Amino acid sequence: MLSISRKLARFTRSLHYNDIPDPARKEAKRFLLDSVGCALAAVDHEDMKQAYQYIEQLGGSDQATIIGHGMRTNAPNAAMMNALLVRVMDYNDIYWKQDPSHPSDIIPAALAAGELHGGSGEDLIVGIVIAYELEMRMCLAADPGVREVGWHHASLTQFVSPLVAGRMLGLSEDQLVAAVGISGASHFTLGGVVAGHLTNMKNTADPMATEAGVRAALLAQTGYTGSEELFEGKEGVFEVIGNVTWDPEKMVSGLGDKFMITKCGYKAFPTEALTHQPITAALEVMTENAIDPHDVEEVIVKTTTRGADILSDPSKYQPTTKETADHSLPYCIAVAVTKGNVLPSDFEEEALKDPFVWELLPKIKVIADPKIDALFPKVKRAIVSITTADGVTYSKQEDHAKGRAERPLSDAELIDKFTANAQHTLSEDHLKRIVEETFNVERAASITDYMAQLTRDR
Repeated sequence: MLSISRKLARFTRSLHYNDIPDPARKEAKRFLLDSVGCALAAVDHEDMKQAYQYIEQLGGSDQATIIGHGMRTNAPNAAMMNALLVRVMDYNDIYWKQDPSHPSDIIPAALAAGELHGGSGEDLIVGIVIAYELEMRMCLAADPGVREVGWHHASLTQFVSPLVAGRMLGLSEDQLVAAVGISGASHFTLGGVVAGHLTNMKNTADPMATEAGVRAALLAQTGYTGSEELFEGKEGVFEVIGNVTWDPEKMVSGLGDKFMITKCGYKAFPTEALTHQPITAALEVMTENAIDPHDVEEVIVKTTTRGADILSDPSKYQPTTKETADHSLPYCIAVAVTKGNVLPSDFEEEALKDPFVWELLPKIKVIADPKIDALFPKVKRAIVSITTADGVTYSKQEDHAKGRAERPLSDAELIDKFTANAQHTLSEDHLKRIVEETFNVERAASITDYMAQLTRDR
């Protein structure tokens, strides 16, 4: 019988641009635009300046381009830096079934390996579709998800990124299997990177798994080998992570028949995924009832036990860094109530000191609701109740956050998000050109030519 790694490799190698239906191709381009916008928005962030300094110090061959900077370095370094830029604002895509993930974190593997191998725009679309297809399938394979037993979703990315990079590099089936064995045995990530007080590792875990996949693919290209039975073999994934029930068929059954990329969601807010339903509900309560934020006396948020635990511990009521603030449900709700939206600017240093937001923080109570737990993860319900100074309470239940597949962003909304993200690094004409070239990226003869357009002009 074929190993799971070989089945994944066979699909990866056999998929061609003409096999992909138009809706999936379109979503690949939309997610590319969204990811590029997130990356361009992050270029001037302090922690990204530190990361870029690290990449500069490493140096490297002229293989792939870093978004915003135009600097070229070796493919693994470019993949990690670009993945950091995409990820750092917590504003890129989200897919969450049994496990959560951000498949766009793997797009930089397709970009870097594709540049190195001289790939085209059509090749890039194939790489993106493979990234989404396999990452999203990984999110369905374990019950409960591996995140529920203490592993971070980067532990899934380590299996997918070598396949994406390997396809872009033109690896053989055997080499792709080896690449999965190399990367997939070496980059399991602890859930602790997103628990309690948060550090830069919150945003770095998945980019490191993306980088690992590119390195593994390059190693495999030389003939370097890795375990073939990574998943089902002795002391493999299924045996070692044995406190979940694995369904291998969800990884491999029907590959190429349907494409899951159309089921992935966009983030309408630059915050942790479990904050999105409560934010959506809070905004709807405020808008639908025309509530003056100065009249708010109390906000009660009912959510999952997990959400209450990791998003409203004591540190989340006194956020002093972006990493803590965008994982703080009280802070995100306070911003939504006081400002009528939650934007990237709300996590800048000065915004984190807003006295009106801090005045509201103690009025927000987060409650773990067992009834909501019973629906999770299939339904990620939130109920927000806001009581005003006159004693009236208004409530809203929300199961689907804005931007999810059930409530997708339109092209116009996606372009607005891209423009808001990238306008401080690109001129108006440049913004329009990137939108046009991304929505027509299949016409690009060279990924390198496309990447050259993503350099800041401001």
